[in-house]
Amino acid sequence: MILVRDILYKVTLEKVVGNTSVALRELVFDSRKVGLDDVFVAVKGTLTDGHIYIKKAIEQGAIAIVCEQLPLEIVNGITYIQVADSQKALAIMAANFYDNPSQEIKLVGVTGTNGKTTIVTLLYNLFKEAGHEAGLLSTVKIMVGNAQLIATHTTPDSLTINRLLREMVAAGIEFCFMEVSSHGIHQKRTEGLHFTGGIFTNLSHDHLDYHKDFKEYRDVKKMFFDQLPKTAFALTNIDDKNGALMLQNTAAKKYTYALKSYADYKAQILENQLQGLLLRINNQDLWVKLIGDFNAYNLLAIYATAELLGMDSMEALQFVSTLESIDGRFQYLISKSKITAIVDYAHTPDALKNVLETINEIRTGNEVLITVVGCGGDRDSKKRPIMGGIAAQLSTKVIFTSDNPRTEDPEDIIQQIEKGVPAEYYKKTVSISNRRQAIKMACQMAEENDIILIAGKGHETYQEIDGLRTDFDDFKVVSELLTALNK
Repeated sequence: MILVRDILYKVTLEKVVGNTSVALRELVFDSRKVGLDDVFVAVKGTLTDGHIYIKKAIEQGAIAIVCEQLPLEIVNGITYIQVADSQKALAIMAANFYDNPSQEIKLVGVTGTNGKTTIVTLLYNLFKEAGHEAGLLSTVKIMVGNAQLIATHTTPDSLTINRLLREMVAAGIEFCFMEVSSHGIHQKRTEGLHFTGGIFTNLSHDHLDYHKDFKEYRDVKKMFFDQLPKTAFALTNIDDKNGALMLQNTAAKKYTYALKSYADYKAQILENQLQGLLLRINNQDLWVKLIGDFNAYNLLAIYATAELLGMDSMEALQFVSTLESIDGRFQYLISKSKITAIVDYAHTPDALKNVLETINEIRTGNEVLITVVGCGGDRDSKKRPIMGGIAAQLSTKVIFTSDNPRTEDPEDIIQQIEKGVPAEYYKKTVSISNRRQAIKMACQMAEENDIILIAGKGHETYQEIDGLRTDFDDFKVVSELLTALNK
């Protein structure tokens, strides 16, 4: 039996009205899910304020209310707990409710603009291959051992995180690798979690529809490292200009990785081919199946993390050499006509630039590079012209199209992308709002040895238009079209 007072451990209380020595059934922040003897936490979200649902929660059987402002009407027999920050309180209470599972598992968080999904997924794969029980919390999927669950957010809500971690502990899982988004940090979803380690990948333009400016976006990422305990490790990409900043105030043990700078973990690219990379990591040469500078950084971070978690250095390198790319991250096929089609999640200016530069490094002759790219609707609009300029500059031909337009007019999004194209590159570009037709045109244009890059959606298997999701898998679509065109 859990009492209300039990879940309030380490929560800063401003005022308590009523009895906290009462038993609760569930901890809930969605008023629609409140049942008899539940504790309802009124959270101020981006779309709605949970405080307006306090009365409804009580009518549905809530035994206690956690809120930032006490309601004018106090109901007898109901316990009211006033806190300064409901989101933070919810996260700490969630950890307490599930008996702090993060203290019983080695939890590693990865934050940054690009590379999070690749790093956590490949760490999960590596540790599983090495014979360890592992868990995964990522944008693409959630893995509790070998059981897969559908992911809905990069960083789930705090109740879901702690519930999943408790399931992992119960299943005997030793390690969990977790993406930590700026939204998740800002909304206090990671409060109350005990991390064994934190990794910083890089920082570039993203999520400025949510954060007021780049400085806030950067500082929110830094908060994750500021909160790491002294028992944890903090591993940062020191080649990124914000890498050193992440370590400034952390109590954790500090480690760095780099391709260009002096660092604790150093790598050098010896060869870069479509089939993989020849890397030198800490004076050991190895062939890996991933390609591009960005993946060299990812693999170096993975190797460093494995070693920091106690794996033998040579064993870690051996497993790194067997890792394969994940769905939607530089996922490619070579058609009958030797056309290379690449699908990548690149949805930020920096990610798109990295992928295009990598392809251009690999190109050996006169291959044409055709890029199909769009930008999501109802998201950061400032990056649209930047991505348009990058695509036009670094591609032979560009087809601007829809990504997930959501509630925006696809044509309006494309017009904003086109504004970033320098005048000398206008003739390179064409716009087709229908994504399937855009990919079809790229396939029709491509000839033997040419390269098609389809960017933006990566692993996603749907397209969202006017709130309706329909099946759409870039890799499947381009495969079918090349086959149908007998290419």
